[in-house]
Amino acid sequence: MTGESFIDVDFCRQAKAGQVVAGDVFLSRKIKEEGRIITVLSDGLGSGVKAGVLANLTATMALRYTSAFVDVRQSAKTIMDTLPVCEQRKISYSTFTIVDLDEDGKTRVIEHGNPPLVLLRGPTPVPIERASLTLDTWKDRVIHYSEFDTQPGDRIVFFSDGVSQSGLGRAGLPLGWGQDRVTDFLQRQISAEHEISSRELSRQLVAEALANDGRAAKDDITCGAIYYRRPRPLLVITGPPFSKDRDGELAELVQTFAGKIAICGGTTAGIVSRLLGRPATMDLANLDPEIPPPAVMEGVNLVTEGTVTLARVSEILERGNPGDPHQRRNPATDLVSLMLQSDIVEFVVGTRINEAHQDPNIPVELDLRRNIIRKIALLLETRYLKETRVRFI
Repeated sequence: MTGESFIDVDFCRQAKAGQVVAGDVFLSRKIKEEGRIITVLSDGLGSGVKAGVLANLTATMALRYTSAFVDVRQSAKTIMDTLPVCEQRKISYSTFTIVDLDEDGKTRVIEHGNPPLVLLRGPTPVPIERASLTLDTWKDRVIHYSEFDTQPGDRIVFFSDGVSQSGLGRAGLPLGWGQDRVTDFLQRQISAEHEISSRELSRQLVAEALANDGRAAKDDITCGAIYYRRPRPLLVITGPPFSKDRDGELAELVQTFAGKIAICGGTTAGIVSRLLGRPATMDLANLDPEIPPPAVMEGVNLVTEGTVTLARVSEILERGNPGDPHQRRNPATDLVSLMLQSDIVEFVVGTRINEAHQDPNIPVELDLRRNIIRKIALLLETRYLKETRVRFI
């Protein structure tokens, strides 16, 4: 990430109907000191646990070798030599797509076996020149390698054949959805919502592929998306400042911050409300028995309770399923959505002790606001490839 650009990466995955474990694996790694993000989509042979193990092994090795700039042929050969051979089909590989993108837009792509990735400039597909490489020991395998410059506003979308082959045999889709129809769908979604995030675009594509299969996936369906764009900032304020003399800093932040804003904590919201003359009105529309209700304040995107809500945010991010459609909506899930829709999350954490949390009946960890924020920031950085900044006042 630079001041002018951000690499927004996300994915969506749906396991084959009847399978608990998906045979597709999507992994990403941020190399912060080099300004690079590497993403890998691997599709293991078959489906279920065995396919998932093959795909995970492939994706892990691909990340390691790509991070170290190992030669494309050598990387592919090592991956294929390492994987076990299927007794029935005598095939020893899982497919993979590797995208290595840096903050200046320089992009390397290695593809083997997956449908070709799609590069979109706005809603317009951009052709990619691919070099075909073969291996001496695996002459039946073709590796496609490409390099190109990604421009601000570009999207790179890649997917497993569960997407392109969805609807196979159905009326109107005798050969499946197909690469051209997938690309057309992506164009329509981007035309309808020019700033659509990688998270939302990948989910929409998977949802459409699942609909093609009659809501019962005939194969693992996975889509990864990368959006190279200007960063979207989010400010999260939680806890009053150690000194009351600094309360005015919170109000000034809310007035001047160029991005979305969330306030977590009743005392914190009260300070901002009082100093800016903006009432905070409780929102009782969607009550959750476990999470205190949010409030509404002019100029603030979300106002929540403090440590209970933040602790739940940490749990959701750690579970790794923030987009679970079966998850009940509440202020914690709304805050997670705000964080994942943003690129730079700046936390301003007050250090005044909240007397309300000195009750020994309240779990100790709920009073450790600073530790919760540190954990959330670490999860956002390592698992969700966000940039975070934490400031204590």
